[in-house]
Amino acid sequence: MRLGPRSVAALALVSAVGAVAFGWPLFAPGDSGITTHAADAPWLFAALLPLLLAVVVATIADTGLDAKAVAMLGVLAAAGAALRPLGAGTAGIEPMFFLMVLSGRVLGPGFGFVLGAVSMFASALLTGGVGPWMPFQMLAMGWVAMGAGLLPGAARLRGRAETLLLAGYGAVASVAYGTVMNLQGWTLMQGMASGISYVPGDPLDENLARFVAYCLATSLGWDLPRAVVTMVLTLTLGGAILKALRRATRRAAFEAPVAFEAPVAFQDPVAFEDPAFEAKVAFEDPVTFETPVTFKAPAASQDPAPVRQADGGSSA
Repeated sequence: MRLGPRSVAALALVSAVGAVAFGWPLFAPGDSGITTHAADAPWLFAALLPLLLAVVVATIADTGLDAKAVAMLGVLAAAGAALRPLGAGTAGIEPMFFLMVLSGRVLGPGFGFVLGAVSMFASALLTGGVGPWMPFQMLAMGWVAMGAGLLPGAARLRGRAETLLLAGYGAVASVAYGTVMNLQGWTLMQGMASGISYVPGDPLDENLARFVAYCLATSLGWDLPRAVVTMVLTLTLGGAILKALRRATRRAAFEAPVAFEAPVAFQDPVAFEDPAFEAKVAFEDPVTFETPVTFKAPAASQDPAPVRQADGGSSA
């Protein structure tokens, strides 16, 4: 799906707010007391939800999603939410990532962002994972699906090459998702070793070095298996699912132009533009039959047979 101006504006706004929410602790002064504001997360949750709703509304307004498209959004969101508990995050096994990547590829960046956010929200309700981290998860998953829709070759690249592209992107996006979510929780943790702890007010490069060490020491064991699972599922099931999604979008006639034409006015068939033909209607070619039909009169006898009389004579 193409992105309209309202969708671009809404996505840019929610992405900017998300980037600030994820990254502002890195630029906070030393006396900000950031760790004392852990209870402020519900306020951030309340602020992010209307922005996500604005993205949904803008996408519907710009792309003209009809009932079929909204129904497909619900079906794919339900499928993604159902896939997430299968692994329950154990060792990073989360099969919903490959579906978000494939859906974002077929349906476009705007639809993909909405699908990723709604799927994560639905899975949180399903698994009881509602908490201050949920809006961050919704943003991160929305970015994952949106990025798949922004990959090159959406109209031309098909077959094995496209599957390899999506598998590689899925692996990178799976690791990036875990890294971004680490940034959300890293600044709120206390009592960790100084080599990986966040220090408010320290230079950006020093905090980033601690953050990289934190990711390597804590979450890489989950991020790499998630990347491997996403890559394997994309390579094995990606081709069939891409075909099914594209077939579904064609049948749903997404973005089909609707035009209303004025009824055709019937003119008088005898009225011609040339006045010379207004007074006569003639056939240029006579009606003919392929096999001529002729009717012949019965032949008359020239010399009728003489009528014999009773006495054996003949009349003249």
